[in-house]
Amino acid sequence: MTTTAELAPFRFFGLQVVRTRRLGPSMVRVTFGGESLREFAAGGRDQSLSLFLPHPGQDEPVVPVDPGGDLYATLGAWRAMPEGIRAVMRSYTVREQRREPAEVDIDFAIHADGGPACRWASAARTGDRVMVLGPAVADNTAVRCRPPEGTDWVLIWADETSLPAAAAILEWLPAGLKARVWLEVQHTEDRQDLRTAADARITWLVRNEGAPSALEAVSAAELPEGVPYAWIAGESGSVKALRRHLVREREIDRRRVTFVGYWKQGVSEDGLREEAETAGGAADM
Repeated sequence: MTTTAELAPFRFFGLQVVRTRRLGPSMVRVTFGGESLREFAAGGRDQSLSLFLPHPGQDEPVVPVDPGGDLYATLGAWRAMPEGIRAVMRSYTVREQRREPAEVDIDFAIHADGGPACRWASAARTGDRVMVLGPAVADNTAVRCRPPEGTDWVLIWADETSLPAAAAILEWLPAGLKARVWLEVQHTEDRQDLRTAADARITWLVRNEGAPSALEAVSAAELPEGVPYAWIAGESGSVKALRRHLVREREIDRRRVTFVGYWKQGVSEDGLREEAETAGGAADM
């Protein structure tokens, strides 16, 4: 008999920290393991998931997982709990998944005034437990980067919050495909060596070096000929300005622009999610 849990594209996974690694002043990579990862199926590119974290003093995140695998029942029960008890939930990207051993990397952008996920990642130790709501099938709606057929070249913009997704997309792009990429970070040391078989021209916009804004940099660029696809993700204001430029000034078909506001200046992720729900936006998971 097929159960609801088997049909669902997403499910809960209990994971533990295996190790951590500092990638630069503003980025920490946390590697997670766990037997349940055998059934985890990241679709690559900008695969997102919901990460549930414990509050300080808790040994594990408090998530009342429905024994029948009903995600709506679990999320409803979680939302009904007091905020100081229920697990902290934040959205992140799968940087890489490996099968042997079964591991998943998640890169966290770290800031001095960061929120609970930032503080958790900065202090994470081997054995720390988390809960993840992630994909059980690789072709799932939490993968947004989907260049349409007939794409001749790709444009990418990301800041440090979306850098892990941009890096994974670059690794996924086919050999020889032209890509024009702008990656915005705070410090020179935040730049990373990125792997790609694509014909990619990568420009690092380092704020501490006085780099131009995303809009200034892209507006001044000479772009390739042919049919484009754009993926832009990061701070909401920058994303909106770039999308407007690409659609209006560059006359790129809006259906060929994937844009995601990972965060908004001066607004917490909880606040951003509330804004989206008020506007009628629905989460993928």
